[in-house]
Amino acid sequence: MPLPPRLLVADQVAGGITVLDLPSGRTVAVVEGRHLAEHAGFLALPGGRSAFVDELAGELVVLDPYGPEAGRPLTETTVPVATPAEHLAADASGRRLAVTTGLGRNEEPWSDLLTVVELRPGRRPLAARVRTRTGEPGVTLVGEGDSHEGTDPLVVLRHREPGTLTAYPWAALLGAAPSCPPAAPAHELPLPDDDGHGDAYDPESGRLFAAAGSGVHRARREGTRLAAEEPLGWAGPGRGYYLRLDPVRRTLWSCVRGGPADPGRWPEWTNDAWFHHLGSGLTGRVPLGPGLVFRLAVAASHIAYARVHPDGDELVLLDPSALRPRVTARLPLPPMDGAPRPGGTPWDGVQRRAIAASPGAAYTAVTRGGHGEIHLFEGERALTVLKMPTPLDDGGHLALVAPGDGAQADRVGR
Repeated sequence: MPLPPRLLVADQVAGGITVLDLPSGRTVAVVEGRHLAEHAGFLALPGGRSAFVDELAGELVVLDPYGPEAGRPLTETTVPVATPAEHLAADASGRRLAVTTGLGRNEEPWSDLLTVVELRPGRRPLAARVRTRTGEPGVTLVGEGDSHEGTDPLVVLRHREPGTLTAYPWAALLGAAPSCPPAAPAHELPLPDDDGHGDAYDPESGRLFAAAGSGVHRARREGTRLAAEEPLGWAGPGRGYYLRLDPVRRTLWSCVRGGPADPGRWPEWTNDAWFHHLGSGLTGRVPLGPGLVFRLAVAASHIAYARVHPDGDELVLLDPSALRPRVTARLPLPPMDGAPRPGGTPWDGVQRRAIAASPGAAYTAVTRGGHGEIHLFEGERALTVLKMPTPLDDGGHLALVAPGDGAQADRVGR
Protein backbone atom coordinates (compact mmCIF):
# COMPACT_ATOMS: atom_id res chain seq x y z
CA MET A 1 0.00 0.00 0.00
CA PRO A 2 1.52 3.38 -0.97
CA LEU A 3 2.46 5.71 1.85
CA PRO A 4 0.32 8.85 2.17
CA PRO A 5 1.71 12.38 1.90
CA ARG A 6 2.72 13.95 5.17
CA LEU A 7 2.66 17.51 6.42
CA LEU A 8 5.37 18.90 8.69
CA VAL A 9 3.97 21.71 10.82
CA ALA A 10 6.37 23.98 12.70
CA ASP A 11 5.27 26.47 15.35
CA GLN A 12 8.47 28.45 15.65
CA VAL A 13 7.03 30.74 18.34
CA ALA A 14 5.50 28.17 20.70
CA GLY A 15 8.17 25.62 19.78
CA GLY A 16 7.42 22.26 18.23
CA ILE A 17 7.19 20.15 15.08
CA THR A 18 4.13 18.02 14.32
CA VAL A 19 3.91 15.42 11.54
CA LEU A 20 0.43 14.82 10.11
CA ASP A 21 -0.89 12.21 7.68
CA LEU A 22 -2.82 13.66 4.74
CA PRO A 23 -5.64 14.04 4.11
CA SER A 24 -6.83 12.62 7.45
CA GLY A 25 -4.82 15.01 9.61
CA ARG A 26 -3.86 12.17 11.93
CA THR A 27 -0.89 13.04 14.12
CA VAL A 28 2.00 10.67 13.38
CA ALA A 29 4.68 12.18 15.62
CA VAL A 30 5.51 15.30 17.63
CA VAL A 31 8.82 16.86 18.60
CA GLU A 32 8.40 19.47 21.33
CA GLY A 33 10.68 22.39 22.08
CA ARG A 34 11.98 22.89 18.54
CA HIS A 35 12.08 26.45 17.18
CA LEU A 36 12.48 26.36 13.41
CA ALA A 37 14.48 29.15 11.75
CA GLU A 38 11.62 30.44 9.62
CA HIS A 39 13.73 32.30 7.06
CA ALA A 40 15.85 29.22 6.30
CA GLY A 41 12.74 27.01 6.33
CA PHE A 42 12.57 23.29 5.58
CA LEU A 43 14.99 21.66 3.14
CA ALA A 44 13.93 18.52 1.23
CA LEU A 45 16.48 15.69 1.32
CA PRO A 46 16.56 12.34 -0.52
CA GLY A 47 14.44 9.54 0.92
CA GLY A 48 11.57 11.83 1.91
CA ARG A 49 13.59 13.38 4.74
CA SER A 50 13.64 17.06 5.67
CA ALA A 51 16.16 19.30 7.40
CA PHE A 52 15.75 22.53 9.32
CA VAL A 53 17.67 24.66 11.81
CA ASP A 54 16.54 24.96 15.43
CA GLU A 55 17.21 28.64 16.09
CA LEU A 56 17.33 28.43 19.88
CA ALA A 57 19.26 25.18 20.18
CA GLY A 58 21.73 26.09 17.44
CA GLU A 59 21.30 22.74 15.72
CA LEU A 60 20.68 21.40 12.27
CA VAL A 61 17.93 18.78 12.62
CA VAL A 62 17.23 16.03 10.08
CA LEU A 63 13.74 14.53 10.24
CA ASP A 64 12.47 11.24 8.83
CA PRO A 65 8.68 11.79 8.57
CA TYR A 66 8.07 8.15 7.64
CA GLY A 67 10.43 6.79 10.29
CA PRO A 68 8.22 6.40 13.37
CA GLU A 69 5.89 3.85 11.78
CA ALA A 70 8.81 1.91 10.30
CA GLY A 71 10.68 1.58 13.59
CA ARG A 72 12.98 4.53 12.94
CA PRO A 73 13.11 7.72 15.02
CA LEU A 74 11.54 10.90 13.67
CA THR A 75 14.73 12.82 14.47
CA GLU A 76 17.41 11.11 12.45
CA THR A 77 20.33 13.28 13.57
CA THR A 78 21.28 16.68 14.96
CA VAL A 79 24.43 18.73 14.35
CA PRO A 80 25.50 22.00 16.03
CA VAL A 81 25.47 24.98 13.64
CA ALA A 82 25.81 28.75 13.95
CA THR A 83 22.62 30.79 14.20
CA PRO A 84 20.59 32.92 13.46
CA ALA A 85 20.14 30.81 10.33
CA GLU A 86 19.58 32.80 7.16
CA HIS A 87 19.64 30.14 4.44
CA LEU A 88 20.09 26.39 4.20
CA ALA A 89 21.13 24.33 1.16
CA ALA A 90 22.36 20.83 0.24
CA ASP A 91 24.09 18.97 -2.58
CA ALA A 92 22.60 16.20 -4.71
CA SER A 93 23.38 13.45 -2.21
CA GLY A 94 21.73 15.32 0.67
CA ARG A 95 24.79 14.52 2.78
CA ARG A 96 26.56 17.86 2.40
CA LEU A 97 24.75 20.91 3.77
CA ALA A 98 25.60 24.56 4.39
CA VAL A 99 23.98 27.08 6.74
CA THR A 100 24.55 30.85 6.53
CA THR A 101 23.82 33.32 9.32
CA GLY A 102 21.88 36.59 9.07
CA LEU A 103 20.53 39.42 11.18
CA GLY A 104 18.08 37.56 13.40
CA ARG A 105 16.40 40.11 15.69
CA ASN A 106 19.04 42.76 15.07
CA GLU A 107 19.03 45.94 13.02
CA GLU A 108 22.50 45.57 11.52
CA PRO A 109 24.49 42.61 10.18
CA TRP A 110 26.70 41.15 12.89
CA SER A 111 27.44 37.49 12.15
CA ASP A 112 29.79 36.30 9.43
CA LEU A 113 29.69 32.60 10.31
CA LEU A 114 29.11 29.84 7.75
CA THR A 115 28.61 26.25 8.90
CA VAL A 116 29.15 23.22 6.67
CA VAL A 117 27.95 19.76 7.65
CA GLU A 118 28.68 16.33 6.21
CA LEU A 119 26.19 13.66 7.24
CA ARG A 120 27.66 10.18 7.54
CA PRO A 121 25.05 7.44 8.02
CA GLY A 122 25.96 5.26 10.97
CA ARG A 123 28.71 7.62 12.10
CA ARG A 124 28.94 10.99 13.80
CA PRO A 125 28.45 13.88 11.34
CA LEU A 126 31.34 16.19 10.55
CA ALA A 127 30.93 19.96 10.85
CA ALA A 128 33.07 23.07 10.57
CA ARG A 129 32.48 26.80 11.01
CA VAL A 130 34.33 29.57 9.23
CA ARG A 131 34.07 33.34 9.00
CA THR A 132 33.10 34.87 5.66
CA ARG A 133 31.37 38.27 5.50
CA THR A 134 28.57 39.84 7.51
CA GLY A 135 25.24 40.37 5.82
CA GLU A 136 22.28 38.23 4.80
CA PRO A 137 23.90 35.76 2.41
CA GLY A 138 22.09 33.23 0.30
CA VAL A 139 23.74 29.87 -0.35
CA THR A 140 23.77 27.18 -3.02
CA LEU A 141 25.90 24.07 -3.45
CA VAL A 142 27.00 23.91 -7.06
CA GLY A 143 28.09 20.64 -8.65
CA GLU A 144 26.68 17.18 -8.04
CA GLY A 145 28.83 16.42 -5.02
CA ASP A 146 28.30 12.66 -5.15
CA SER A 147 31.32 10.88 -3.72
CA HIS A 148 31.35 8.18 -6.40
CA GLU A 149 31.82 10.92 -9.01
CA GLY A 150 34.85 12.25 -7.18
CA THR A 151 33.55 15.81 -7.47
CA ASP A 152 33.03 17.91 -4.39
CA PRO A 153 30.56 20.79 -4.66
CA LEU A 154 31.37 24.46 -4.55
CA VAL A 155 29.65 26.34 -1.75
CA VAL A 156 28.50 29.63 -3.30
CA LEU A 157 27.40 32.55 -1.15
CA ARG A 158 25.32 35.37 -2.60
CA HIS A 159 26.24 38.59 -0.79
CA ARG A 160 24.85 42.12 -0.73
CA GLU A 161 26.57 45.49 -0.38
CA PRO A 162 28.59 44.97 -2.46
CA GLY A 163 26.81 42.30 -4.44
CA THR A 164 29.03 39.29 -5.13
CA LEU A 165 28.95 35.55 -5.59
CA THR A 166 31.80 33.92 -3.66
CA ALA A 167 32.80 30.30 -4.25
CA TYR A 168 34.47 27.97 -1.74
CA PRO A 169 35.63 24.40 -2.45
CA TRP A 170 33.87 22.00 -0.11
CA ALA A 171 37.03 20.30 1.13
CA ALA A 172 38.60 23.63 2.10
CA LEU A 173 35.61 24.49 4.30
CA LEU A 174 35.14 21.11 5.93
CA GLY A 175 38.87 20.89 6.60
CA ALA A 176 39.03 24.27 8.33
CA ALA A 177 40.80 24.52 11.68
CA PRO A 178 38.84 24.95 14.94
CA SER A 179 37.88 28.35 16.37
CA CYS A 180 36.05 29.76 13.34
CA PRO A 181 38.96 30.92 11.15
CA PRO A 182 38.38 33.32 8.26
CA ALA A 183 37.90 31.56 4.92
CA ALA A 184 39.10 33.10 1.67
CA PRO A 185 36.97 32.27 -1.38
CA ALA A 186 38.54 30.52 -4.34
CA HIS A 187 36.71 32.90 -6.67
CA GLU A 188 34.55 36.02 -6.49
CA LEU A 189 32.11 37.10 -9.18
CA PRO A 190 30.84 40.69 -8.81
CA LEU A 191 27.11 41.36 -9.15
CA PRO A 192 25.79 44.72 -10.38
CA ASP A 193 23.19 44.92 -7.56
CA ASP A 194 23.48 45.33 -3.80
CA ASP A 195 19.94 44.09 -3.13
CA GLY A 196 20.12 40.37 -3.86
CA HIS A 197 17.31 38.27 -2.39
CA GLY A 198 16.41 34.79 -3.68
CA ASP A 199 18.50 31.82 -4.82
CA ALA A 200 17.95 28.68 -6.90
CA TYR A 201 19.99 25.98 -8.59
CA ASP A 202 19.18 23.79 -11.59
CA PRO A 203 21.05 20.48 -11.28
CA GLU A 204 20.37 19.50 -14.89
CA SER A 205 22.13 22.50 -16.43
CA GLY A 206 24.46 23.18 -13.49
CA ARG A 207 23.39 26.83 -13.36
CA LEU A 208 22.80 28.85 -10.23
CA PHE A 209 20.42 31.80 -10.13
CA ALA A 210 20.39 34.86 -7.85
CA ALA A 211 17.47 37.30 -7.81
CA ALA A 212 18.14 41.03 -7.54
CA GLY A 213 16.59 44.32 -8.53
CA SER A 214 17.88 44.29 -12.10
CA GLY A 215 16.93 40.67 -12.78
CA VAL A 216 17.93 37.08 -12.14
CA HIS A 217 21.69 36.71 -12.43
CA ARG A 218 23.04 33.42 -13.75
CA ALA A 219 26.37 31.65 -13.33
CA ARG A 220 27.81 28.20 -13.98
CA ARG A 221 30.72 26.35 -12.46
CA GLU A 222 34.07 26.11 -14.23
CA GLY A 223 36.36 24.16 -11.94
CA THR A 224 36.67 26.25 -8.78
CA ARG A 225 35.51 29.39 -10.58
CA LEU A 226 32.17 30.85 -11.59
CA ALA A 227 31.41 32.06 -15.10
CA ALA A 228 28.70 34.70 -15.45
CA GLU A 229 25.97 34.36 -18.05
CA GLU A 230 23.46 36.85 -19.40
CA PRO A 231 20.90 37.70 -16.69
CA LEU A 232 17.16 37.13 -17.02
CA GLY A 233 14.88 40.16 -16.86
CA TRP A 234 11.73 40.52 -14.75
CA ALA A 235 9.66 41.02 -17.92
CA GLY A 236 8.29 44.35 -16.67
CA PRO A 237 8.42 46.76 -13.69
CA GLY A 238 9.09 45.57 -10.15
CA ARG A 239 11.31 42.78 -8.88
CA GLY A 240 11.12 39.33 -7.32
CA TYR A 241 12.09 38.78 -3.68
CA TYR A 242 11.84 35.00 -3.81
CA LEU A 243 13.03 32.40 -6.28
CA ARG A 244 12.52 28.67 -6.44
CA LEU A 245 12.80 25.72 -8.80
CA ASP A 246 9.90 23.58 -9.96
CA PRO A 247 11.81 20.31 -10.47
CA VAL A 248 8.95 18.59 -12.31
CA ARG A 249 8.61 21.10 -15.12
CA ARG A 250 12.14 22.60 -14.82
CA THR A 251 10.77 26.08 -14.34
CA LEU A 252 11.93 28.95 -12.14
CA TRP A 253 9.19 30.80 -10.26
CA SER A 254 9.06 34.03 -8.31
CA CYS A 255 6.61 36.76 -7.35
CA VAL A 256 7.39 40.18 -8.79
CA ARG A 257 6.32 43.03 -6.54
CA GLY A 258 5.66 46.55 -7.77
CA GLY A 259 4.00 49.71 -6.50
CA PRO A 260 4.86 52.21 -3.75
CA ALA A 261 8.07 51.77 -1.76
CA ASP A 262 6.34 52.73 1.53
CA PRO A 263 5.63 49.45 3.43
CA GLY A 264 2.55 51.05 4.97
CA ARG A 265 0.96 51.15 1.52
CA TRP A 266 1.36 47.39 1.03
CA PRO A 267 -2.31 46.91 0.00
CA GLU A 268 -1.39 48.86 -3.16
CA TRP A 269 1.51 46.58 -4.07
CA THR A 270 1.12 44.78 -7.36
CA ASN A 271 2.05 41.10 -7.63
CA ASP A 272 2.81 38.97 -10.66
CA ALA A 273 3.84 35.32 -10.85
CA TRP A 274 7.12 35.31 -12.80
CA PHE A 275 8.23 32.17 -14.62
CA HIS A 276 11.19 31.08 -16.72
CA HIS A 277 11.15 27.73 -18.53
CA LEU A 278 14.69 26.41 -18.25
CA GLY A 279 14.30 24.25 -21.34
CA SER A 280 12.65 26.63 -23.82
CA GLY A 281 13.94 29.86 -22.26
CA LEU A 282 10.42 31.33 -22.30
CA THR A 283 9.91 33.99 -19.60
CA GLY A 284 6.68 35.71 -18.61
CA ARG A 285 4.36 36.99 -15.90
CA VAL A 286 0.84 36.28 -14.67
CA PRO A 287 -1.06 38.91 -12.58
CA LEU A 288 -1.98 37.69 -9.10
CA GLY A 289 -3.63 40.78 -7.59
CA PRO A 290 -2.74 43.52 -5.08
CA GLY A 291 -1.52 43.11 -1.51
CA LEU A 292 1.12 40.90 0.05
CA VAL A 293 2.32 37.82 -1.83
CA PHE A 294 5.65 36.23 -1.02
CA ARG A 295 6.45 32.54 -0.93
CA LEU A 296 4.92 30.01 -3.29
CA ALA A 297 4.46 26.24 -3.34
CA VAL A 298 4.93 23.65 -6.10
CA ALA A 299 2.28 20.92 -6.35
CA ALA A 300 1.88 18.08 -8.84
CA SER A 301 -0.47 19.98 -11.12
CA HIS A 302 -0.29 23.61 -10.05
CA ILE A 303 1.74 26.45 -8.55
CA ALA A 304 0.16 28.00 -5.46
CA TYR A 305 0.42 31.52 -4.00
CA ALA A 306 -1.28 32.90 -0.88
CA ARG A 307 -2.39 36.53 -1.24
CA VAL A 308 -3.18 38.75 1.78
CA HIS A 309 -5.30 41.88 1.31
CA PRO A 310 -7.73 43.94 3.46
CA ASP A 311 -10.54 43.13 1.01
CA GLY A 312 -10.03 39.40 1.50
CA ASP A 313 -7.29 36.78 1.41
CA GLU A 314 -7.13 34.03 -1.17
CA LEU A 315 -5.19 31.05 -2.45
CA VAL A 316 -4.28 31.59 -6.09
CA LEU A 317 -3.62 28.49 -8.22
CA LEU A 318 -1.82 28.51 -11.57
CA ASP A 319 -1.69 25.83 -14.25
CA PRO A 320 2.05 25.55 -15.03
CA SER A 321 1.73 22.90 -17.75
CA ALA A 322 0.69 25.27 -20.53
CA LEU A 323 3.24 27.15 -22.60
CA ARG A 324 1.80 30.30 -21.02
CA PRO A 325 0.78 29.58 -17.41
CA ARG A 326 -2.57 30.99 -16.29
CA VAL A 327 -4.62 31.38 -13.11
CA THR A 328 -7.16 28.56 -12.81
CA ALA A 329 -8.64 29.26 -9.37
CA ARG A 330 -8.91 31.92 -6.69
CA LEU A 331 -10.03 30.25 -3.47
CA PRO A 332 -11.08 32.44 -0.49
CA LEU A 333 -9.26 32.10 2.82
CA PRO A 334 -10.85 33.15 6.15
CA PRO A 335 -9.50 36.39 7.67
CA MET A 336 -6.90 36.39 10.41
CA ASP A 337 -7.25 38.25 13.70
CA GLY A 338 -4.11 40.36 13.87
CA ALA A 339 -3.70 40.43 10.10
CA PRO A 340 -1.63 43.22 8.52
CA ARG A 341 -3.44 46.54 8.29
CA PRO A 342 -3.04 49.50 5.94
CA GLY A 343 -0.56 52.01 7.31
CA GLY A 344 1.57 49.39 9.08
CA THR A 345 4.17 47.03 7.73
CA PRO A 346 2.87 43.62 6.60
CA TRP A 347 5.56 41.70 8.48
CA ASP A 348 6.18 43.31 11.90
CA GLY A 349 3.99 42.15 14.78
CA VAL A 350 1.24 40.77 12.54
CA GLN A 351 -0.08 37.36 11.60
CA ARG A 352 0.97 35.73 8.35
CA ARG A 353 0.29 32.68 6.23
CA ALA A 354 2.61 29.78 5.44
CA ILE A 355 2.02 27.66 2.33
CA ALA A 356 3.26 24.21 1.31
CA ALA A 357 2.79 21.61 -1.41
CA SER A 358 4.67 18.66 -2.90
CA PRO A 359 5.47 18.09 -6.59
CA GLY A 360 4.28 14.53 -6.00
CA ALA A 361 0.86 15.29 -4.49
CA ALA A 362 -2.34 17.19 -5.30
CA TYR A 363 -2.61 18.88 -1.89
CA THR A 364 -1.87 22.47 -0.88
CA ALA A 365 -1.78 23.55 2.76
CA VAL A 366 -2.14 27.16 3.97
CA THR A 367 -1.99 28.33 7.57
CA ARG A 368 -4.23 30.85 9.31
CA GLY A 369 -1.72 32.49 11.61
CA GLY A 370 -2.82 33.03 15.21
CA HIS A 371 -5.77 30.63 14.90
CA GLY A 372 -3.93 27.30 14.92
CA GLU A 373 -5.60 26.33 11.66
CA ILE A 374 -4.29 24.73 8.46
CA HIS A 375 -6.60 24.88 5.44
CA LEU A 376 -6.07 21.88 3.19
CA PHE A 377 -6.99 21.90 -0.50
CA GLU A 378 -6.96 19.08 -3.02
CA GLY A 379 -6.49 20.63 -6.42
CA GLU A 380 -9.07 23.42 -6.63
CA ARG A 381 -11.30 21.93 -3.92
CA ALA A 382 -11.30 23.01 -0.27
CA LEU A 383 -10.91 19.71 1.56
CA THR A 384 -10.72 20.23 5.33
CA VAL A 385 -9.42 22.41 8.16
CA LEU A 386 -6.79 20.87 10.42
CA LYS A 387 -6.72 22.21 13.99
CA MET A 388 -3.37 22.45 15.76
CA PRO A 389 -2.79 22.60 19.54
CA THR A 390 -0.77 25.84 19.27
CA PRO A 391 -1.79 29.10 17.58
CA LEU A 392 0.84 29.12 14.80
CA ASP A 393 1.69 32.74 15.52
CA ASP A 394 3.53 34.49 12.68
CA GLY A 395 1.92 31.90 10.42
CA GLY A 396 4.04 28.96 11.50
CA HIS A 397 5.89 27.08 8.78
CA LEU A 398 5.00 24.04 6.67
CA ALA A 399 6.55 21.36 4.48
CA LEU A 400 4.53 18.81 2.54
CA VAL A 401 6.30 15.59 1.54
CA ALA A 402 5.27 12.62 -0.59
CA PRO A 403 7.27 9.46 -1.28
CA GLY A 404 9.37 9.76 -4.42
CA ASP A 405 8.21 13.31 -5.17
CA GLY A 406 11.66 14.46 -6.30
CA ALA A 407 11.43 17.60 -4.16
CA GLN A 408 15.13 17.26 -3.21
CA ALA A 409 16.02 18.51 -6.71
CA ASP A 410 15.23 21.96 -5.29
CA ARG A 411 18.29 22.17 -3.06
CA VAL A 412 17.54 25.40 -1.18
CA GLY A 413 15.51 25.52 2.03
CA ARG A 414 11.98 26.94 1.70
